[in-house]
Amino acid sequence: MTEKDKISLTLLNEELVYLDKSLYSLKLSLEKSQGIGTKKEYSFEEMETFDSFTSKFGRTSDLYTQKVLRTIWMLLHEAFLPFIDMLNKAEKLSIIHSADSLLEIRDLRNQITHEYIPEAITDLIPEVMEKCQDLFKNIETTKNFIQQRNWN
Repeated sequence: MTEKDKISLTLLNEELVYLDKSLYSLKLSLEKSQGIGTKKEYSFEEMETFDSFTSKFGRTSDLYTQKVLRTIWMLLHEAFLPFIDMLNKAEKLSIIHSADSLLEIRDLRNQITHEYIPEAITDLIPEVMEKCQDLFKNIETTKNFIQQRNWN
């Protein structure tokens, strides 16, 4: 293992700590949001809960795709590819569960980021809740890959 690999491995493990903290917070926010349920109108506090939930979803997916997966890519000495190509290859290497689901997660994250009407966020909540499960499954697959490589 080269010195650069050792640095990348240290970085990966730091990123995994941040990812675990982000996942924990996202899961709590998911539970709280599920407890609100579907209504015609939401209180200010409920809207804040949804806003926090969608922000945590975006932050967790970014940390996972832009930090953890990219660092794994460096450790594998793979050439940097466009995001979609990297995901397709990562799926073939069993680093992730599903390239398609991660593309959908990224698209949803972009929708959330560019949505400026607070009431429109509530329309996205059911999809965010559903995509959380896909995100969790992909992260679990990645953690298994890391464990198989003894990178943790």
